[in-house]
Amino acid sequence: MSRIAIALLGCLLFLIKIPAMAQVKDSVVLDSPSGKIYGTLTVPPHSRPMPVVLIIAGSGPTDRDGNSALTQNNSLKLLGEGLNNAGIATLRYDKRGVAASAAAMKPEADMRFEDYVNDATAIAQNLQRDKRFSKVIIAGHSEGSLIGMIAAEKANTAAYISLAGLGRGAADALKDQLNAQLLPVLGKEEADRAGRMIDSLSKGESVISVPPYLMAVFRPSIQPYLKSWFAYDPQQLISKLNMPVLILQGSTDIQVKVEDAELLHKALPKATMKIIEGMNHIFKQSETDRPKNIATYSKPELPLVPELIQTVVPFVNGLK
Repeated sequence: MSRIAIALLGCLLFLIKIPAMAQVKDSVVLDSPSGKIYGTLTVPPHSRPMPVVLIIAGSGPTDRDGNSALTQNNSLKLLGEGLNNAGIATLRYDKRGVAASAAAMKPEADMRFEDYVNDATAIAQNLQRDKRFSKVIIAGHSEGSLIGMIAAEKANTAAYISLAGLGRGAADALKDQLNAQLLPVLGKEEADRAGRMIDSLSKGESVISVPPYLMAVFRPSIQPYLKSWFAYDPQQLISKLNMPVLILQGSTDIQVKVEDAELLHKALPKATMKIIEGMNHIFKQSETDRPKNIATYSKPELPLVPELIQTVVPFVNGLK
């Protein structure tokens, strides 16, 4: 998959080492018709039920820790540890086709966006049946935000958290990204051509003629997935949530805009929105300068912006 596709299909306390005796970690498996989904459930010791946050990774081959073959930043791992330090349980998992869940991947032509939604919903429902937990909260990052919105409603979770989630449809966001990358290199005609392909897929129509330089994004085998993904409107979906909602967005995110968070908040005004200054797409402190921003994606030693955990913990603990 190209860097363009991964980028879209691709949204603390300083890292504290947690003593081995302070947590219990279980290998979590969800049996699906096509294979097993693996994850890590971390439960701080406590005598009474506690809240648990189901963390859904972003697009592309992003694993439970927030890493991929191209980036190693431990963003989701650090998020989980920060919540664990505050006495909140977490479950992070490898989506089907990724890392330990690689064998659960269907043939690409058979994959649909709903497969990810169904997995997240089933995992949330499993957590709801676990007597160790008082309530289940879904937190979805980037593409995982859209997955989480749908799963939260289907599973009727206690709350939902959007972490750098798109406020526009995926088709519009992909069109903007391709336009920005193709226009300076290939010119307006080719950028417009890519836009027309996205429009066709949004209507449920297949694209027959795909130029070689766009094959990684629009190859025939991935088009069914794109059609299924483009069909969802995050503003419409979030407006239907009848639960506490927290919308978090970083001001220096170069993948998802502050305007996206504002669109989500406009669709659900009763939600809590927080724009965290200086936080980028992977929750690290960064400038808006693209090379410097991207450099943080490969620095797992960098801590998360403290305000992220400082915002999420009171939200979770304040749930009734």
